[in-house]
Amino acid sequence: MLYFKKVLHPTSKEWCVFIHGAGGSSNIWYKQVKPYSSNFNILLIDLRGHGKSKDLKTSKNYTFEMIAEDVIEVVQFNKIKEANFVGVSLGTIIIYQIFALNPSIVKSMIFSGAITQLNIKSRLLLRAGRILNPLLPYMVLYSLLARIIMPRHNHRKSRLLFINEAKKVMTNEFNRWFKLTGRLTRYLNKVEHNNINKPTLYIMGSEDHLFLEPVKHIVKKNDIFLLEIVPNCGHVVNVEQAEIFNDLSIDFIKQIA
Repeated sequence: MLYFKKVLHPTSKEWCVFIHGAGGSSNIWYKQVKPYSSNFNILLIDLRGHGKSKDLKTSKNYTFEMIAEDVIEVVQFNKIKEANFVGVSLGTIIIYQIFALNPSIVKSMIFSGAITQLNIKSRLLLRAGRILNPLLPYMVLYSLLARIIMPRHNHRKSRLLFINEAKKVMTNEFNRWFKLTGRLTRYLNKVEHNNINKPTLYIMGSEDHLFLEPVKHIVKKNDIFLLEIVPNCGHVVNVEQAEIFNDLSIDFIKQIA
């Protein structure tokens, strides 16, 4: 089973489950642990091949379904019937897949730096990455991608956090996860956002130059989706503008509760 950590609230019945992105770990939620656990029960998970889940027996290739099933197993093991799922970057796609496989355990979804569709720029970036992957050490490639996704000076803290967490990932694991990007466009085209009937909050940085515009398009088409755009902020809002992210997301969960 995946590594997980629980922080229990003395009275609250609400659960929040945190899903990190590729190359990260549950450590990226360090600015959320205290404010969230002051209001709710929280469950922090290290995905397959990441953080303290590095030793999980693995298969040659990964799928989004397999990774989502790992998370569902942890949620059910902890006897959590329903939870608010909080995700960042590629972790948002895992949450979409959790909803597709087992919608009853999803009460709401909160996304930081959500990946909903790939524009031409992001497709070219990932294609170039797949070409360079056999040629470059994985940390060189990851650092390059992180700098392109989070290019500005004020993105530096979140960029370095992701790079430092990625250093803990083994080369084979990185390659398995990076192969997923080859199927990402096809997968996202299959995601039926119009069929999502759970309260969903997107918290995006105004400087997220790859993923903000597709989110705007998705939100316009679904009345149950909410979008908050945080000024002077890049891809990883929960790190760069943690206080704003925490206030918006915790208020959202309280309104649902």
